[in-house]
Amino acid sequence: MTVSTADSTAARQQRFTGRRVVVTGASGGVGRQVCDLFRAEGAQVLGIDVVPGEGVLEANLADPASITAVVGQVLADFGGLDVLCNVAGVQTFSRLEGLTPEMLHLHLSVNTVGPILLTQGFLDALTESKGNVVTVASISALMGQPYNAAYCASKAGVLLGMRALAVELAAKGIRVNCVSPGGIDTPMIEGAAHSLPADVDWALIAKSQSVIPGFMPPSDIAEAILFLASDAASSITGSNLVVDRGVIW
Repeated sequence: MTVSTADSTAARQQRFTGRRVVVTGASGGVGRQVCDLFRAEGAQVLGIDVVPGEGVLEANLADPASITAVVGQVLADFGGLDVLCNVAGVQTFSRLEGLTPEMLHLHLSVNTVGPILLTQGFLDALTESKGNVVTVASISALMGQPYNAAYCASKAGVLLGMRALAVELAAKGIRVNCVSPGGIDTPMIEGAAHSLPADVDWALIAKSQSVIPGFMPPSDIAEAILFLASDAASSITGSNLVVDRGVIW
């Protein structure tokens, strides 16, 4: 059962008072929870999503022009940036026989290229604030999973891309870290499950199961993201915090 926002935001520390935060994938799932927790801790937050809403700017992370436009909107509104949280992602299962170039390009564009281009777009602002970047990768970046080649490739790409940026941007005072979740109780996971092949080999799927059963609430991942974005993690960069309920590799 997903932890309610009211439960997870009550009596929060004020670790981010006055800090400017951008969260992608902000209209639902983990992204919405991350926005709520940052606001509960004093941050100014703007979300980015293909589905706009209150406090959420519309952008398509598969479109570089859309990324450039939303970076300009954020900087016009905030005048700078302290924390970038790359949470948005797409996932569709497919056997290799059914994998299309369009599916591959979409996964790579949203999950890999988008976070890197956003970091590039906000580079000057993050340099000025000595800010940090937290990106959601996945345990799928660390292990082979059946029917999941596009997602695994895209998440492995963003994990290593962010580690490379952690090395490159350290001299500018910018920290770059990742969180790699296991299964989360979100609409994305529910939607992806519908794309599993009808004759799925459940013995292969079982190899990715955790020792603590069940899907995690989005708040578990949101808390990990806030920790890495906070001053408590000021000596952590290039890290990948795995939050997966104990998947045995």
